[in-house]
Amino acid sequence: MNSANSAPDQRPLKLGTRRSKLAMAQSGHVADAVRALTGRPVELVEITTYGDVSRENLAQIGGTGVFVTALRDALLRGEVDFAVHSLKDLPTTQPAELVLAAIPRREDPRDVLVARDGMTFEQLPDGARVGTGSPRRMAQLNHYARQLGKSIETVAIRGNVDTRIGFVRSGELDAVVLAAAGLNRVGMSAEVTDFLSVDNVLPAPGQGALAIECTADNADLIAVLGELDDPHTRAAVTAERSLLAALEAGCSAPVGALADLLADGQVVNEMRLRGVVGTTDGSTLVQLSTTGSVPQSYDEALALGRELADEMLAKGAAGLMGERAL
Repeated sequence: MNSANSAPDQRPLKLGTRRSKLAMAQSGHVADAVRALTGRPVELVEITTYGDVSRENLAQIGGTGVFVTALRDALLRGEVDFAVHSLKDLPTTQPAELVLAAIPRREDPRDVLVARDGMTFEQLPDGARVGTGSPRRMAQLNHYARQLGKSIETVAIRGNVDTRIGFVRSGELDAVVLAAAGLNRVGMSAEVTDFLSVDNVLPAPGQGALAIECTADNADLIAVLGELDDPHTRAAVTAERSLLAALEAGCSAPVGALADLLADGQVVNEMRLRGVVGTTDGSTLVQLSTTGSVPQSYDEALALGRELADEMLAKGAAGLMGERAL
C-alpha cells in the first residue's frame, strides 16, 4: 500500500490505437481526457490491424473484429494499458480477460451524404453512383431511392475518409455515404451535403460511440476510465448490440439499429429501439421498433434488444441475411 507521502505514479499510460486519421483523432480526444483525470502522461501507440492492410471488401474478410484483434492482442500482451475502438467495429461477444471500462457520450449517430454539386439524397439523379462498403447502407439507400421513385447504383468502396471523398471529387462517384461522427471528429463536417434521417437510414449498432477497453484485472485503471462512461450511451448501445447478437449478425451484415432516449420535458423516461435488416438491393426490408422504460441494468438493455430481434425474426429477418457470405 502507498504511504501518504509517496509520489503519485507518473509512468506514461500507453493507449493503443489504429493508425488511421480518424482513429488517431478519436484516441487523441480520449488521451486528453485521461490526462486531465489522472495527471499522468498518455502516449499513443499506433497499431496496424488486419482491416487496415487488407484491401478486400469488409463483408468478404468477415467484418467482425478485423479492426480490433491486433489492439486486443497488444492489451493482453501488456504492450498497451488501454485501447480505443469505434464501438461499431467490436464483435458482440466480449472476451472475459478484457472489459469495456468506458463508453463515453456518443457523437451524432447518423449517416451523411457527401455528394457532388452540394446535392441532397433526394436531388441525386436517377442511376446515380453512390459509394459505400456497407451492406446495411446499401440495403437502406436502395430502399430509400425506390421510395423516391428512382434507382441508384451502390458501389462497394474501402478506404479512409479522404479516399472516399476523393471518389466524389474526381467524378468517379456522384456521392459517398459516411458516418457523421467520423467527419465531425476529423473536422470535416463541412463536406456533408445531406444528413440522412434515421427514419430513412438507421445507423450501424453502436455508430458514433467509442469503446475504451483495458484488461479485466487492472482495477485501478478501470476505476479511472469509468469516469468517462456515459450511462445513457452505454444503455443505448448495449440494446443495439444485443439486437445485432440475437440476429446472429456480424458487423458486415445488413443490420441497422438505433436506441433513442425519449424525454417527457426534462425527464428521460423511455427508450425506443429501432432495428432494420434488408436485402442489399433494397427490395425487402424488415423494420420494427419497440419502446420500453430506460434500462436500469445491463441485463435490461440486453433484454430490450433480444425482444426486438425476436419480433424481427418472426417477420422473416433471418432470410434476409443470407447475403453475408458474399
